[in-house]
Amino acid sequence: MSYNGATDTQYIFVTQSDGDGHMIAKLALENGTIFTGEHFGAEGETFGEVCFNTSLTGYQEILTDPSYAGQIVTMTYPLIGNYGVNPDDVESVKPQVSGFIVKEYFDFHSNWRANSSLGDWLKKNNILAIQGLDTRMLTKILRSQGAMRGVISTIDLDDASLIAKAKASPEMNGLDLAKKVTTTKQYRWSDVDTTSFALTTKNGETRNAKYKVVVLDYGVKQNILRRLATYGCDLTVVPASCSAEDVLAMNPDGIFLSNGPGDPDAVKYAILNIKKLIGKKPIFGICLGHQLLALAVGGKTYKLKFGHRGGNHPVKNLKTNVIEITSQNHGFAVDWNSMDQSQVELTHINLNDQTVEGFEHKNHPVFCVQYHPEASPGPHDSDYLFSKFIQMMEKQKN
Repeated sequence: MSYNGATDTQYIFVTQSDGDGHMIAKLALENGTIFTGEHFGAEGETFGEVCFNTSLTGYQEILTDPSYAGQIVTMTYPLIGNYGVNPDDVESVKPQVSGFIVKEYFDFHSNWRANSSLGDWLKKNNILAIQGLDTRMLTKILRSQGAMRGVISTIDLDDASLIAKAKASPEMNGLDLAKKVTTTKQYRWSDVDTTSFALTTKNGETRNAKYKVVVLDYGVKQNILRRLATYGCDLTVVPASCSAEDVLAMNPDGIFLSNGPGDPDAVKYAILNIKKLIGKKPIFGICLGHQLLALAVGGKTYKLKFGHRGGNHPVKNLKTNVIEITSQNHGFAVDWNSMDQSQVELTHINLNDQTVEGFEHKNHPVFCVQYHPEASPGPHDSDYLFSKFIQMMEKQKN
C-alpha cells in the first residue's frame, strides 16, 4: 500500500501470525497509524518518541547512547542483529532506549567478539523490540509528519486502546531527561575505564594525564571520555546538577559539557551553572552541551521536525571551509537568530538543512559542536576538536 501523506489514515501491516509460534506485537503512533509485527527482546509495553536512525552499523552504540533516553528508535537499515552484541561496543552501562524497531531481526549472529545475541541482550535488559514492520513506510511517515509519540505492546493489541495510550504519553518538549541518565555520584574515569583500545590521535597517542577536566554528565557517552583520556585528560565526572561553585572548587584546567537526552530548555539548573562557568575556565560542549551553552549565553533552541540521527551528515567548518562527515543524534537545534552575535561566532553549519552545528565565544575560551566528533565516521574528520580543547587548556595553564 502506498503512502499518500494523509494524517487520518490507518496503515495496518500484518507480517506474522501467532500460528508460527511468534508473539505478536503492535506499534501505535499518536496519529492513528498501527503497525503489527512480532516481538523480540523483552515482553510488555513501552512508550516513547518514535524516531529513526540511518546508520548501517553500530546498533549497540545507538541502543546504549544515553541521548536516546525516552525514545523508540527505528533502524532504516533492514537487517539488524547479525553480529550480535559484545561488552566493548557500548556507550553506557546498559541500553537507554525506550524501545527498538527493525525490519528484520537476525537471531543467528556471527562475530568473533560477540558474547550474546541482540535479542537475548535486550531481554536481559528489559528492552522491548519489534520486527517485521515496513520500516521504510514508518520512516516516510516520520519524515513527512515529524517524530511523534508511540507505544509498542505485546500485552494490549487493541488498536483504539494503543492509540489513546500513545496520545497520553509524555511529549519530548519540556522534558528534562538529563536527570534520569546522569551519574548519581562523582567518579574518576580512570577508575572505571577497563578498555584497552583507543584511536591514535593526530598529535600522537598519550596516556599521560596532564590536564584536569571536570565532565558535567548530562548523559555522557563513554567514547567521549575515552577520547578525552587519550588526549591526556584526567577526567572527573560529576552529576548534571553539580553546582558551578563545586566545579570551580576542583580547580580544573577545563570543563566539558556532555551530550544527553530531552529538551535543553528544561534543564534550567544546568543553564544557570554554565552561566557562572563561562569565562572562568576553558569549556568544550558536545550535543546537549552545545545547546545548553547556547541557552546560557542568551540564545534559544527549538525542536526539529524529525531530528538528525545517523553517521553520514555533512557539516561545513566555516573557518576552514572543510567538509566533515559527522555522526549525529539530536532532536533539538540552536536558533542562530536568537544569539547575541556580538558575543559568539558561528563556526559550523549542517549542509543538509543549514542548521547550527557549532559556535565559539569571541571573548572567552568556550566552544561547542552539535555533532559527535568522538564517533569518527569520517573517520577522523572532527578529531581536531579535541586538540583544540587541549590547546585552550595549555594556553590557560601558561
